[in-house]
Amino acid sequence: MIARRDAMVPMGKMGTAWDVAHASLFLASDDAKYVSGVLLPVDGALTCRTG
Repeated sequence: MIARRDAMVPMGKMGTAWDVAHASLFLASDDAKYVSGVLLPVDGALTCRTG
């Protein structure tokens, strides 16, 4: 099941909770002080697939 799920993701593997945590920390940091109104999918480019 994991191998099938990994194959669906363009980056070749499922993400982890750490991937979401790192994105959250970035958005909460001063590095993102000018970021607003954006969707930030943390999905290994799954939503970018065209087919």
